[in-house]
Amino acid sequence: MRRTLLLLLLTALPAASQTRTVTPLDAAWRFTQSDPAGASEASFDDKGWQTVDLPHDWSIAGPVAAENKSGQGGGYFPTGIAWYRKTIPAPAAHKETWIAFDGVMANSDVFCNGKLLGHRPYGYVSFHYDLTGCLHAGANSIAVRTDTSQQPASRWYTGSGINRHVRLISTNAVHIAPWGTFVTTPKVSPDSATVHVRTTVQNDSDKPANVTLTISLQLPNGRFVESFAPYRSKPATIAAHSSADLEAELSIPHPELWDLDHPALHTITASIQGDQEKVPFGIREFHFDPNQGFFLNGKHHKIYGAALHTDAGPFGTAVPLAAWERRLTELRKYGVNAIRTAHNPPAPEFLDLCDRMGFLVMDEMFDAWTVAKNPYDYHLYFRAWSLRDTADSVQRDRNHPSIILWSAGNEIHDTPHPEIAIPILKSLVDTFHKNDPTRPVTQGLFRPNVSHDYEDGLADLLDVIGQNYREQEILKAHADKPTRAIIGTENTHVKEQWVAMRDHPEYSGQFLWTGVDYLGESGHWPAIGAGGGLLLTTSEPRPRAFERQSWWTETPMVKIARRVAPAQKNPTDPGYEAPNQPTATRLTPTLLMDWNPVDTTAHTEKVEVYTNADEVELSWNGTSLGTEKRHRDASPIQFRVPYAAGVLKAVARTAGKIVAEDTLRTAGKPTHLALNVAQRAATPIWDDVVFVTATLLDAENTVVPDSTTVIHFATKGPGRIVAVDNGNLLDHESYLAKQRTVYQGSTQAIVGATAGNGSITLTATTEGLPPVSLTLPTAPSPKNLDPRSF
Repeated sequence: MRRTLLLLLLTALPAASQTRTVTPLDAAWRFTQSDPAGASEASFDDKGWQTVDLPHDWSIAGPVAAENKSGQGGGYFPTGIAWYRKTIPAPAAHKETWIAFDGVMANSDVFCNGKLLGHRPYGYVSFHYDLTGCLHAGANSIAVRTDTSQQPASRWYTGSGINRHVRLISTNAVHIAPWGTFVTTPKVSPDSATVHVRTTVQNDSDKPANVTLTISLQLPNGRFVESFAPYRSKPATIAAHSSADLEAELSIPHPELWDLDHPALHTITASIQGDQEKVPFGIREFHFDPNQGFFLNGKHHKIYGAALHTDAGPFGTAVPLAAWERRLTELRKYGVNAIRTAHNPPAPEFLDLCDRMGFLVMDEMFDAWTVAKNPYDYHLYFRAWSLRDTADSVQRDRNHPSIILWSAGNEIHDTPHPEIAIPILKSLVDTFHKNDPTRPVTQGLFRPNVSHDYEDGLADLLDVIGQNYREQEILKAHADKPTRAIIGTENTHVKEQWVAMRDHPEYSGQFLWTGVDYLGESGHWPAIGAGGGLLLTTSEPRPRAFERQSWWTETPMVKIARRVAPAQKNPTDPGYEAPNQPTATRLTPTLLMDWNPVDTTAHTEKVEVYTNADEVELSWNGTSLGTEKRHRDASPIQFRVPYAAGVLKAVARTAGKIVAEDTLRTAGKPTHLALNVAQRAATPIWDDVVFVTATLLDAENTVVPDSTTVIHFATKGPGRIVAVDNGNLLDHESYLAKQRTVYQGSTQAIVGATAGNGSITLTATTEGLPPVSLTLPTAPSPKNLDPRSF
């Protein structure tokens, strides 16, 4: 996993250029969680403010409180107004200089030396400002005001502040425009591929400029190829203070294709005299067949998707790349091959990671149009900003081979009013297609049979019709009109929805709600998040992850779980409003993977076994309880087992041969702690962290699941505790503390390196048990780590 992160950061770097410089601007910003008068002015005294590094989400520090205005939607975290300030040097003479923000939450105002550069309300979009006219010799002031004070503004946790990366870009007056290079592959086969490059060149000088676009190609193995022809555009003369598109094309024999198992990435360098831009891309062809589903490079794939919000538990929405890599790595184990960015554009480096790891992506824009879901959500800004936000996001993201769908929205409440919704959707689809004619547009339709989307023409404005839940409705919509390509844009974990996709080739895929637990949308205090994921916020799997693994993977597996509450039923009207039931019920586990029931008297336990093998034999303390075949209807194999302490063992067989085994063992009293880590080396960069799990064990090394002891963490050497987590969304302990209560047998410390030489010693202690330590080596950070050329 560490190799993937460092490769991503290194291979996406812009080449050294005499004219374009990209400077990361994340370190050492001044910060205050207040709204002082005059903070935009260059002369303002900010010496009393905190110093923070970006990305920075100040809401995650808490404290959570029932009275916080964000309410259940925001997980009861604090919100408000905050300022950031930074001093930057003057640029070189005769240079154009921009500042680029990958995202600011929310309602941001950016100032340069006291001058307002602009305002962006939507916290999920990237944007940039031209600083050239406001910079002067000597020190210059950048000030950013962020405002999440008006609440409730979201159905989930958004965080607050400059929660994504920031860069400074300097170029010549004649330069490639921001997000100006668009690489497409109009013809793809195993024998050859055509690569088309269109680059927008901006002439900000006072006289015409003669420009030729030159493109060079770097293969996935790192080799540069200069011999493919044609690789230069026709010369163009660009008038002063105007722009022009230049195009070039090349043919690649026997290309390495980007696919799920082999996500080969090429890199185009687009150059003009005095500027250049590097663009990673993938050579691939895909399409949605209305009757057969999704095809990538001619091969049929079911889309096994999961939705992810932008937070990552203890990080809030300022998420290190290593955290996303860990989550995607874990989700892949359970069969997930696609991600829905619910319900907004993600950080750009998340898409870089999906490109490199071979995930498909549905890139979503909005959760609301003009009809509100919350008093202060995006409906306030939709009319003024939606087309610009859409165009900016598509231009930013359109070179990612992982993206196969744009989504215009999720459960949009305008659709019962077709006179409003249809013109809006037309304009959005046109904007998507204008900025990227190569990808289809979908939408997570909201109760379409109630709002008559299939009858009034709205659904058929979409290239691929998406519907949340109600799988039989979308299948009927296809049966009524077989030219419709369809996909499940949001689906529950119940077997009925999986079987509907499994047994209908036209049903191209589904996106589970959700892949990982998330903050906010908690329903009621004292919950601070929603527990609908395959994984906890720690990336540890729930039992339902193994059930999904039995459906979505072929590697032999078997897993035992103990049912402690009734199974979720396939709802008749799911997915739109929070269930009106106590929080404790919504977050209380229905399945556990232990053999330690609270009731230790004689009783019968309900046991479920998940497997993709032909059959499973279950034994209890060495005595066989019988063998059961795997069920065609995807229901788990069930046993009723008289409880007694000991060992429950499942043996899975295919064609009579043992292919997988699993055991549950009764845990005794805790005797020791164990520290486990997937990788040990840490580099001193913001995006690199190490996840260390502390587990409470008995004398037989069995996890003790029912303890509520607190584990304390400490570091020595060049490292620090970045955050702690245990996956329990009813826990109000600070994520930024150095201790955490055990939940279901474990808790987690997240460690960052502060230097690239020496070793970090992490020590975990808890009352009554001996301390345990782990050594984490560090490594120097690679130079020039900023992964974006704009």
